[in-house]
Amino acid sequence: MQHVTFDWVLLIFLRNTALLFLVAGSLHLYLHVRKAQGNRFKFLNREMATKNKVFKFNDQVYDNMFWSIASGVTVWTGYEVLYLYSLANEWISVAPFTEHPLQFFAWILCFPLIRGIHFYFIHRLLHHPFLYKHVHITHHRNVNTGPWSGISMHPIENLIYQSSPLIHFIIPTDPVIVIIHLILVTLNPAFTHSGFEKIMNKETKILDSADFHHQLHHKYFDCNYGNMDMPLDVWLGTDHDGTDEATQRLRMKKRKSVT
Repeated sequence: MQHVTFDWVLLIFLRNTALLFLVAGSLHLYLHVRKAQGNRFKFLNREMATKNKVFKFNDQVYDNMFWSIASGVTVWTGYEVLYLYSLANEWISVAPFTEHPLQFFAWILCFPLIRGIHFYFIHRLLHHPFLYKHVHITHHRNVNTGPWSGISMHPIENLIYQSSPLIHFIIPTDPVIVIIHLILVTLNPAFTHSGFEKIMNKETKILDSADFHHQLHHKYFDCNYGNMDMPLDVWLGTDHDGTDEATQRLRMKKRKSVT
């Protein structure tokens, strides 16, 4: 593994693609194709866009699948290969579970904190006018989101968005933690962008899925940059709770920024 080979990289890419299909594909099939729970707990009562030239292939789902694989999985694979290659060549240190079990579980507990802080501030960065116009707009075309919208992003955005695991290049970690971190970053968005607040089996809730907080961001754009695991939006004044009052505050803020 000290030398990168095409076969090795391709194998990791195909494995990551299969994982994405397993998660995003299954959610899409259950919620949007089979419509197993109808429109219950669906944020927007309309279908994913078709015959729309805004999207590649004139189809939102195919467009999202393209960007999720060509951009999202490629960047995911790149970060994983870089980590494993650095590890094999002893460019970085590790803290194996057998020697540091407490640190292993501490990382798991800290994932929401690390990802929440990172996501908020890189998301604010992506809303800089230049980056928004040329990069982030690829993701924001999805107002009505679905599972394949999660990492449907411009390659530069995926490089930025998926960069939180780079912390493990600096702080020694068990390699399993790095793989878990990468999986959380890339697969969790399939749930948070599913378009449904809850996933049901008849009358039984299977799990809470899409984040209403983030759904409002896709609707209003200039608010709710983070997630509620780390409520930086509330603390830094960029929160929108879905009320008319919050919408009016957002409009006033935009008017002031223009003038």
